[in-house]
Amino acid sequence: MVKKTLVAATAITLSTFALTSCGSSDAASDSASDDGKITMGFAQVGAESGWRTANTKSIQDTAKDEGIDLKFTDAQGKQENQIAAIRSYIQQKVDVIAFSPVVETGFDAVLQEAKAADIPVILTDRAVDADPSLYKTFLGSDFVVEGERAGDWLVENAKDSDVNGDGKINVVQLEGTTGAAPAIDRAEGFAEKIKADDSIEVTASQTGDFTRDGGKQVMESFLQSDDSIDVVFAHNDDMGLGAIEAIEAAGLEPGKDIKIITIDAVKDGMQALADGKINFIVECNPLLGPQLMDLAQKVLDGEEVPERVLTDESTFTQDEAKAALPDRQY
Repeated sequence: MVKKTLVAATAITLSTFALTSCGSSDAASDSASDDGKITMGFAQVGAESGWRTANTKSIQDTAKDEGIDLKFTDAQGKQENQIAAIRSYIQQKVDVIAFSPVVETGFDAVLQEAKAADIPVILTDRAVDADPSLYKTFLGSDFVVEGERAGDWLVENAKDSDVNGDGKINVVQLEGTTGAAPAIDRAEGFAEKIKADDSIEVTASQTGDFTRDGGKQVMESFLQSDDSIDVVFAHNDDMGLGAIEAIEAAGLEPGKDIKIITIDAVKDGMQALADGKINFIVECNPLLGPQLMDLAQKVLDGEEVPERVLTDESTFTQDEAKAALPDRQY
């Protein structure tokens, strides 16, 4: 077997962007070396949340288990760092590049460079707004569906969510990083579903950058300017956990005085759900390592791969969180 060098950088998004099938086996062979060892370069978004930490660990552990030489870069949430890492991998003449884009746009030039170098690209966790011919496949969640699931739960539980008892359900939204696919798609899916109930309205929406501190600061601002908040919809658990801190500091009871919906289902979020401080969590599975390595190998072998590969995900209520926590991997 020819040596294949893999470069990966995660990113979870999905829905709106189509992806192309893999290249020919001849092209893969031409770009590979000879000792059967795979070298992987991975340009991670950063370490902004518990989800991202679990995602990184999954990729690192899988690479180790499969004997892959992993080249890892943390972009620290900056697109310019990520582009520099990808260019470095191109200069190293790796066989495959996979990455999770910090934001959706602005990657066209570097993707063109990878294509010109005959290096296939795999997107993970997040999608890009670019020519689909510039990458081979996308592995990750459907963020629009995640937002829809959050919206569906709120519509189904609208009566119990009117905590102020005024017939209106005022929702504040803690958005993810501006321009990031999860933030865009989750807001879109949520907004579409809550249209089914005229009593539900998003009264304020602001980015917390997917961080706990960001969620806390934004929630503090919301609470200072609005005393009629019924529901918080946070685009990830960490921002929801930050919102809990702000709500408690304001003398209110999270999960009761203000309902909380989040996305991710990491351990800290699940514990808060089990404790009744969060009311509903939509899962976003970070354990993409095994699927990513499998896809990369298939691309290098010239096999057909789907335009999009979805991860298996669920939703959790309080009782379901209690049952799942003992065996939770992240």
